[in-house]
Amino acid sequence: MRLHYESRKAVEVNIVPLIDVMFALLTFFVMSTLFLTRSQGLPVNLPQAGTASSQKEPEKISVTINSAGQVSLNRQPTNINALESQVRTLVGANPDALVIINADQKVEHGEVVSVMDQVRRVKGAKLAIATQKL
Repeated sequence: MRLHYESRKAVEVNIVPLIDVMFALLTFFVMSTLFLTRSQGLPVNLPQAGTASSQKEPEKISVTINSAGQVSLNRQPTNINALESQVRTLVGANPDALVIINADQKVEHGEVVSVMDQVRRVKGAKLAIATQKL
């Protein structure tokens, strides 16, 4: 009588499907966090202020002045002379509208004051200047 033993095969754990699943989850979380950020203005280097504080969420209108002095309204290039009428159209009858000026720290003070003057001519427009917190 002859005994026959089964040949034992080495047990293998295939981790390739696990790596695929983990990569898919990582991709999902990275992509979903990108959509959680909200950018209102064009990217500029904001000056820092120690007294900066957060505001509640009214309707926001963004006026951006980049380091070259170019003015944009809600990410659309515009002329400083047309800014008053465009802001008046956006504010309309909304008393909670907030016009936020995002001016690069290299922009001359006079240019920022000119933009502020145009915005202040619009009745009901609330004005804010964006800064970075220290």
